[in-house]
Amino acid sequence: MKRKELLKLLENVQEDKESIAEGKRVLVIDGLNLFFRNFAILNMVNPNGAHIGGLGGFFRSLGFLIKQMDPTEVYIVFDGIGSSQNRKNLIPEYKSNRHLTRVNSVVFDDYEEESDAKIDQIIRIIHYLKTLPVKVISVDKVEADDVIAFLSKEVPKDPKDKVFIVSSDRDFIQLINKNTILYRPIEKEYYTEQTVVDKFQIKAENFLTYKILMGDNSDKILGVKGLGPKKLFKLFPELKEQKTTLDDIFDISEKKIKENLIYARILQTIEELRKNSRVMDLSNPMLSDDDKTFLEEVIKSPIPDYLPSHFISLYEEDHLGNIIRNVDSWLKEVFENLKR
Repeated sequence: MKRKELLKLLENVQEDKESIAEGKRVLVIDGLNLFFRNFAILNMVNPNGAHIGGLGGFFRSLGFLIKQMDPTEVYIVFDGIGSSQNRKNLIPEYKSNRHLTRVNSVVFDDYEEESDAKIDQIIRIIHYLKTLPVKVISVDKVEADDVIAFLSKEVPKDPKDKVFIVSSDRDFIQLINKNTILYRPIEKEYYTEQTVVDKFQIKAENFLTYKILMGDNSDKILGVKGLGPKKLFKLFPELKEQKTTLDDIFDISEKKIKENLIYARILQTIEELRKNSRVMDLSNPMLSDDDKTFLEEVIKSPIPDYLPSHFISLYEEDHLGNIIRNVDSWLKEVFENLKR
């Protein structure tokens, strides 16, 4: 769904445009996802020879997103320290070797040099964000996915409220509903409930079941051997027609076990598939009661202070030059309205 189609969608939510304006438009950004995309693509260095592509590109992209979606509130979420451990306890191979290869071989000579640059720029991004009227969240031992899932459920309090999740991670497709839209920067496309039907021939509410059975190579999660999309829909047409849970899949497989080898394989790997479900299911994020209380307090908290002069000082210290043209005007255009 392109921007014009999105605006038309939002206008059709209510005929009364003034009522639409009363609803919150909350932008929730997967911070590391946004950073890594810019880090890999932008081969920019400052006069001191330091790579600044991830840092400068992050804020250029942030400005673009805010101007495009005109949110009333912005959350930027990062993985906490030790964030993947809970899922690795279930599946030891989870996300193994994900960040052990270079993504920008043009600028960096080796993995260690690139890794140091990533860390330095991410830390610096946090410093910049503390000067802007946006809420930054990172919870120890919690992945950004879980925090984003919690926000997408808890922030909308009114049918007119909209949450826009920004990430290239397809795991978030399972969160799409009438109040939640996913924007995937790689495709420059908004994913709504209808988009999921058009692209995957399933309802968004069945995307989790789809992923559990198919697996996820990027996260090192194995699916059912020999099962591809075409065979999946042939064996389980219910996925296209009605809400279908993993337990439903087990029941169907048990009844039809003699009809196809795949049904037997599914029943033989029930425990592994249940683990996949626990790892992938964002409707039940891996958050403690204390984590949930903390996030509820963040939601209720006022928008942080806006300190444009501090942002400009950091910008000049890092010699970001023309990565953002006319940074003074850019700050006013992007962030002034978020002070409310």
